[in-house]
Amino acid sequence: MKVLTARKAQATQDGAGVKINRIAGFDGKSLDPFLMIDELKSDDSGDYMAGFPAHPHRGIETFTYIRKGGFEHRDQMGNVKAIRSGDVQWMSTGRGVVHSEMPLADAVDGMHGFQIWLNMPAKEKMRAPRYQDSAVTGVKTVETAQGVVLRALAGDWHIEGQTVSAHLQGLAGDGALADVVMPANSKTTLDLSEHGKALIYIHSGNLLDERFGQMIQLTLDPTEPVILESGAHGVGLLVLAGNPINERIAHMGPFVMNTQEELHQAIRDYQQGRFGDIV
Repeated sequence: MKVLTARKAQATQDGAGVKINRIAGFDGKSLDPFLMIDELKSDDSGDYMAGFPAHPHRGIETFTYIRKGGFEHRDQMGNVKAIRSGDVQWMSTGRGVVHSEMPLADAVDGMHGFQIWLNMPAKEKMRAPRYQDSAVTGVKTVETAQGVVLRALAGDWHIEGQTVSAHLQGLAGDGALADVVMPANSKTTLDLSEHGKALIYIHSGNLLDERFGQMIQLTLDPTEPVILESGAHGVGLLVLAGNPINERIAHMGPFVMNTQEELHQAIRDYQQGRFGDIV
């Protein structure tokens, strides 16, 4: 495994004061086709119960994965869904979405989840929004001989000679995501050679190389086999892969477009009610 860069997530707040750890890549290069990795991990309900009240998006895809706890999603398309532990949700916002994400009333024993933003190609930013979640299909899982478990959240995955295709396909930039949990002192190999960008985010434990523990994001060389080795306490990591879009980015809050004028138009459209309202 060839590590190209290593970054530590930065503590910040979003929504109505929800505490998160963030890896940001709005430069259009460091994470491309991804824009942002947000991790919410806390056993203190005060860190997250205020949630994310109604807000807009344009020009991005949001991918949510819950490991513990849960949120209720509502949007102007009429979707009202409970996203619980083990679930994934994908929303391709296109020309405009208004949604809210509020903690479920029974999510009182802690929360652990991710929201990932992906950039949409310029030619698709103004198409109709799309929504999908795993409430009906579930998430496919594969386990290796050493007890390494890969949960295929989106896209196609190759691990130890096994291939698994997630139910969720077609993310921007050929995006693929998986949650890999490895027991103590184990080893596994991923083939990410189909992708131009390969990232991992460590959410629990640490790799055998103890420099790489929780809240560390690594950018890897996808042309080489990704050989992962866990430390004495095991490791859990989110793996993200995709193909860079390589387009100019203009970013302001919940909007990601290609020019400043497009950003200003997004704000005008939202202010004039063209995104719709949550029913």
